[in-house]
Amino acid sequence: MTSAPDRPFLRLGILPALICAGMLLASLAAILNYSIRAYIPGSLEAGGFTLDNFAALGNPLYARVFLSTVWISFLTALFTLVLAYPLAYALVRARSQLVKSAILIIAITPLFLGEVVRTYSWIIVLGNNGFINALLLKTGIISAPLQMMFTTGGVVTALVHITLPIMVIMLAAALAHIDGNYERAAASLGAGPARVFLTVTLPLSLPGVVAGTATAFAWTFSAFATPQLIGGGQVNMISNLVYQLGFASFNFPFAAALSAAGLVFTFAVLWLLRLAARPLERLGTH
Repeated sequence: MTSAPDRPFLRLGILPALICAGMLLASLAAILNYSIRAYIPGSLEAGGFTLDNFAALGNPLYARVFLSTVWISFLTALFTLVLAYPLAYALVRARSQLVKSAILIIAITPLFLGEVVRTYSWIIVLGNNGFINALLLKTGIISAPLQMMFTTGGVVTALVHITLPIMVIMLAAALAHIDGNYERAAASLGAGPARVFLTVTLPLSLPGVVAGTATAFAWTFSAFATPQLIGGGQVNMISNLVYQLGFASFNFPFAAALSAAGLVFTFAVLWLLRLAARPLERLGTH
């Protein structure tokens, strides 16, 4: 058992952690307080106690936004996984340090840019006069610009770019912990490279796949700047609806209720993902 003197910085980290936790709890308490207060049109002050804000969440409009958020988050997590797994595999298994360094730099570079900067970069790429349309028009593949802005596909594309670095890092960590003797044993028994990957490498990396997918899903669920700028009001997610209600209509009580419902909904979806992934995680530990 590790003694206290072996961890000299533990006590120094407890106080900042407690302060951050206290501020988070205070913020959540303020949101919950606003969510059960009445909206007074034309006033920034909230009224008395009411549950009408939560009752209004049953409106089909808000239900569609919740479903749209789940769908976009699911697509982002899926496409991020498809793109990140080969990169993580190459990062771990490449023999050349130069190749590893290049892959690592390419994979994590988006983390050094703010979300707004990355989103504006995608506006330049996806716009009607952007890079992709200009290239396709010049080569004669299309005769009119493709509509990529203000679409679900455009939002998902930009969100994949944002979540890709985290997914690569988590998958690389999972792949790096796989004992190479398992793969060599399978190969010595006659399994080809594809079969070794499908029957040994992929199952053993499933804990990293589950963790990375859940992280990408949760991160996307709360995205704001990317769907706001790329979606342009045509693709709404929960965070954008909260912004519109709070800062466009000044309906802070209902915005708070929507935020609280979104938080609960996020935990519920992640819990369901956790239940669905348990068999896969058990498979990956054998």
